[in-house]
Amino acid sequence: MRERIVMNTGPLIALGKMQAFDVAGQLSCEFCCPPQVEAELLSGLAIGHSVIRPSWITVIPLQATLTPFASIALDDGEAAVIQLALEQQINRVCIDETKGSRAALSVGLQVVGSLGVLGKAKSEGLISAVSPFVALAQQSGLYYDAKLLASFLQGMGE
Repeated sequence: MRERIVMNTGPLIALGKMQAFDVAGQLSCEFCCPPQVEAELLSGLAIGHSVIRPSWITVIPLQATLTPFASIALDDGEAAVIQLALEQQINRVCIDETKGSRAALSVGLQVVGSLGVLGKAKSEGLISAVSPFVALAQQSGLYYDAKLLASFLQGMGE
């Protein structure tokens, strides 16, 4: 059975800016997201951003409404990603934002970000280097903590 990962809006935007959708779609895992993430992507379209909803991601509705507590601490997308993972018994979420990542970890989920998706692509032999994708992200205005990025690139042998 293929690993399942619940995606948040931020990593989808990052992968789009990295022009890495084709690569992510070839990974040996299944990606899904809650309707709240899809809504965030569509609201971006309404203000002029391109739609960043790749064909390889499945939208799965939540079984229960978001708890008010979760929505206070996190944005609706992050809260819904965590809730969907728990409801569907999916162990891994893809969240780039610190607050969302910490919340996911606090309930026992594994967290991978957009850089982790690139790392998985390299480890599966789909790409030979992550640096060109990171460069595209940075050129498009995405910011990664310098220490995190240096550690990630070193771990990837780059």
